[in-house]
Amino acid sequence: MDDVDVLIVGGGASAAAFAWSLADTRMKIVCMEQGDWIDHTQYPATSSNWEMRNDFSSDPNIRRAPADYPINNEQSDIAVANFNGVGGGTILYAAHFPRLHPSDFKVKTLDGVADDWPIDYETLAPFYEVNDRMMGVAGLAGDPAYPPKQPPMPPLPLGRSGTALARGYNALNWHWWPADVAINTEAYGGRDKCINMGLCGIGCAQGAKASVDITYWPEAQRQGIHLLTNCRVREITLGRNGMATGVTYFDKEGKEQHQSAQMVVLACNGIGTPRLLLNSKSNLFPDGLANSSGLVGKNLMFHPYTVVEALFEEQLDGSRGPHKGIQSHEFYETDESRGFVRGFSFEMHRGHGPVTTAMLGMLGNRVPWGEGHHAGYRKLADRMMAVAAVCEDLPEETNRVTLDESLTDSNGIPAAKIEYRISENSKKILAFAAERGRELFEAAGAAEITRVENPLPYAGWHNLGTARMGNDRQASVVNEWGRTHDVKNLFIIDGSLFVTSGGVNPTSTIQATALYIADAIKQRLGDASLFD
Repeated sequence: MDDVDVLIVGGGASAAAFAWSLADTRMKIVCMEQGDWIDHTQYPATSSNWEMRNDFSSDPNIRRAPADYPINNEQSDIAVANFNGVGGGTILYAAHFPRLHPSDFKVKTLDGVADDWPIDYETLAPFYEVNDRMMGVAGLAGDPAYPPKQPPMPPLPLGRSGTALARGYNALNWHWWPADVAINTEAYGGRDKCINMGLCGIGCAQGAKASVDITYWPEAQRQGIHLLTNCRVREITLGRNGMATGVTYFDKEGKEQHQSAQMVVLACNGIGTPRLLLNSKSNLFPDGLANSSGLVGKNLMFHPYTVVEALFEEQLDGSRGPHKGIQSHEFYETDESRGFVRGFSFEMHRGHGPVTTAMLGMLGNRVPWGEGHHAGYRKLADRMMAVAAVCEDLPEETNRVTLDESLTDSNGIPAAKIEYRISENSKKILAFAAERGRELFEAAGAAEITRVENPLPYAGWHNLGTARMGNDRQASVVNEWGRTHDVKNLFIIDGSLFVTSGGVNPTSTIQATALYIADAIKQRLGDASLFD
């Protein structure tokens, strides 16, 4: 294409929200996604062997689709999850949609650790509201864990599993609330309501789950946004004046191309964005683009998870229904008596599908071969449930993304290498959360605790912090509205810019931040301060 005004790299949650918001400027805006549109008729939920398929695994090293790039996890305590395609991680997320708490933006002030964000909850509040409407969020107003907010749809039904878990919370007098989820509980936005297929994490064939390929992108394209697929960006190019001039990329046929642009915006997630910056070296930036602080790729935060699973004598919902029925923020804020700072949230996980239930039963000697197989299976089927603790991960420079020296993707671009170790503070949170999970299920009347996985080794779903936001250019990569300190026409809008991780799923905040940055750019259009 000819020179464009704005070039967005990535087609996931933040890119879609940003493009939609900026569309009303009537600038020429192009988005490049290295994957393609996902055919909803091919989701595992449409096939009987949905539990046996790897083509929608959250791990790119297992999935190995043409659009994927490999990730070296050998020096990481947690394996990275990543998905390339229009919609990005929203294709496979479970659509749990909590916001960060006001305290998450001022951890240094409140608890003396990490750093404060240069923005606060009040800054993002109006953009949270816009995003809730665009994505379609179901929930219940009045949650005492948050400032007042009003989800546009009523909450998910508790179901048998939610009711059983709420019984435990009530017995212990712990906070719980119906979870905010980006799942339709009624017809909304031209999409029908959830029919309890229960396979949210491998793509919603019903279209009730709000992935951005069916929420933001159709609206953005109707307003003239160009979305180009199968375009793998290798590097951001730089002019003699130190400004970004566009990107070099490989097209679908593997041919190297260049797209020029007046503004480049990165939305490649907390792994892909630093990977691209580090690969964009030049005489001006020998250590990677926009990396004068040396922080590109550093301060990686994952959210370590601990999972406690229990067996009930009563019948529950099994795998049917959205997994995130209720949540608890009882242990979210710092309590010094616990021996660690910050905390975690509990989220509900429903049971397993029939094949997984049988396999777990057989591995645990609960379901025998031959005689007694069906009887053993019936004691497990639709009677299991889990809670997962989403533990706050504090930033540490030693947790980082670098470029692998030998591993590459199919176009020869260096792969990302992850160096990540769970901190001592996070280990204390995980241990505390595991004990609270046991206590919760005992109070709920569970017959037996069947599994405690602490930490969950494949929980790298939330990749945050690798190009952090801040006012001090020596201690951050982008300023308070997403513009890199070093390159005035280069912006970052994904989870890379998180200063702290909070203890909740980040998608809602990632999108609200992208909308906020788009608004900040629109306010500065025609003003020299945009690129000054």
